[in-house]
Amino acid sequence: MSHVFPTYNRLGIELVSGQGTKVQDQHGKSYLDFISGIAVCNLGHVPTVVKEAVEEQLGKLWHVSNLFPITKQEEVATLLASATGLDAVFFCNSGAEANEAAIKLARKHTGKSKILTFKQSFHGRTFATMSATGQEKIHSGFGPLLETFEYLPFNDETALSHIVEKDTAAIMVEVIQGEGGVNPGTLTFLKAVEEKCRELGALLIIDEVQTGIGRTGKPFAYQHFDLDPDIVTAAKGLGSGFPVGAMIGKKELIPSFSPGTHGSTFGGNPLAMAAAKATVETIFDGSFEKEVQQKSTYFINKLKKELQEYPIVQEVKGIGFMIGILFDQEVNDIIYELRQNGLLTLPAGTHVIRLLPPLTVTNDELDQAVKIVANTVKELQAASVS
Repeated sequence: MSHVFPTYNRLGIELVSGQGTKVQDQHGKSYLDFISGIAVCNLGHVPTVVKEAVEEQLGKLWHVSNLFPITKQEEVATLLASATGLDAVFFCNSGAEANEAAIKLARKHTGKSKILTFKQSFHGRTFATMSATGQEKIHSGFGPLLETFEYLPFNDETALSHIVEKDTAAIMVEVIQGEGGVNPGTLTFLKAVEEKCRELGALLIIDEVQTGIGRTGKPFAYQHFDLDPDIVTAAKGLGSGFPVGAMIGKKELIPSFSPGTHGSTFGGNPLAMAAAKATVETIFDGSFEKEVQQKSTYFINKLKKELQEYPIVQEVKGIGFMIGILFDQEVNDIIYELRQNGLLTLPAGTHVIRLLPPLTVTNDELDQAVKIVANTVKELQAASVS
C-alpha cells in the first residue's frame, strides 16, 4: 500500500524528466506538457536562468529566519511592486497562504468581517480559503464553514448591485476563474466589482494565483481590465516550481500588518527568492510579454478554426495562455485520449479542458498541440455519431 494520503486522483504515469515544454514518463514516452504543473512552470521545465540562480544560492545559504533582513526579498518585492503599482509584499509558500494573508489583512485593516466572493471561484483549501471558495464540492464533509463569506453569481452586475451591507471588508475575485471553468470576467462586471468596493468602503482583492506572472500576456491579468486593486495575490508561476507565494498591497495597508500580526517560517527564504527573482526578471520584460500575446492569439485562433466543425466543441475561451475548451460532455475521457496521443491537459470543472502551456512554448509545439487536439476530437465526434 502507499503511505501517502490519497488526496489526489493520480494518473497512471510518472513524469521523471523534462526540458522546456516536453516531459518524459517512466517508460520513456514523451509528451507536450500543457499543464505546466497547473500554471507553475511558466518558463518551461528546468529553465536555465532559474537553475543557475538557484545553484548559485545553494552554495551560499538555504534558509534563515525572517527575523533577519533578506536582501533578495527586497529585490523581488521591488519587482512585484513595480509590476503592479502597489507598495508592499508579504512572502509565503503558496497561493492559499497568500489568500489567507489577504483575508486577514482586509479584516484587520477595515475592522469589518464580511468578505464577498463568487460562485465557481477557487481560492484554496485551507479553512479560510476553502470558505472563500464558491464551490460546494470543495466544502463537502468539513462541517460548518467560516460564516463571514457570501457567494455572488459571477459576471452578474445585477446581483452585485443589490449588495448594500457596510460590514463588508473586501470583495475577492479572480478576473478569470480557473478551477471553475476558465471563465473570464467581463469588463463591465469587473468594473462594477471595483465600484462596489469603493461604495462599501471595502478592499478589492484580486486573486492572481493562477492568472498572474505573465500567464495572460501581461504581468497580471487584471491589467487587461484597467483595475485598481488594493491587494493582489500571486504564487504558482512566481517561482518556476519552487514553493513561493506573495500578497501585494497598497501602502496604506502597511500599518495593519505590523510585527507579530502575521508570519511564515519558510516564506521568502533565500532559495525561493533566488528562483522568484530570476523568474520575474525574465517574464516582466516587455518583449517577452509581447511574444506571449502574439503566440497565444495565434494558438487560440488556430484552435477555433480547427475545432469549429465539431458539434461536441461548444467554445474556445480564455486570455493569453489560460485557455479552456468547452465540450457538450464530460471531458475526463477526452483528456485521457489526449494523453495517449502525447498531450497533457487537465479539466476545469466537468466540461472544460484547460490548456496551460509554458509561456516559452514554440509555434511549432503549438501547431503540434492543435493537431493532437483536432485529431482526437475528430475521432471522438465520429464515435459519437456512429
